[in-house]
Amino acid sequence: MSFTSDQIVAMIIGTSFAAGLNVYATVGSLGLLSHFGVIQLPASLHGLESWWIIVPAAVLFALEFFADKIPAFDLIWNALHTFVRVPVAAYLSYAASSQFSPKVQLLTTLLGAGIAFAAHGGKTAIRAAVTPSPEPFSNIALSMGEDVLAIGLTWVATHHPFIAAGVVIVLLVCIVLAIRWVVRSLRRLFRGASRELERA
Repeated sequence: MSFTSDQIVAMIIGTSFAAGLNVYATVGSLGLLSHFGVIQLPASLHGLESWWIIVPAAVLFALEFFADKIPAFDLIWNALHTFVRVPVAAYLSYAASSQFSPKVQLLTTLLGAGIAFAAHGGKTAIRAAVTPSPEPFSNIALSMGEDVLAIGLTWVATHHPFIAAGVVIVLLVCIVLAIRWVVRSLRRLFRGASRELERA
């Protein structure tokens, strides 16, 4: 399956969001799908087909699978991955849009980085709200859901890019609403704590 220009942009939207959730799952999935001929990536992304990319991505995905499910440590892990997920999504967007004019390629790269940052930021904010929970199951369930979503969205983006782009738009709206809810909850928490201190 080859992609038209519009499909490439839609695919970038889908895969950038997936990379913001789990960059190793996204890179590994793209590499495997292309390596086994399920999809035909743009020529500039053919390097993803190499086992030198697929195997490290799979190993790092396995590492993240466990690290991302440890309460509190997952916040440190996700904070550090700000410097991995967003740049990799930007690079994938840049490479995928190599057939475009330099101006459009730059805009596409910024779009991919922005979407990955939004997905990553939403994930981190929601984790910050869930991590204080005394039971570990909600954190584990949330992490597994993110892994499934990253892999599933990557597959949909390569087979039905416009559907993936539509799903991402809905998810971005949900993230904005979720972040607002987290911010309001934290404000209420701090207000309550300050009142308790004033009474004491």
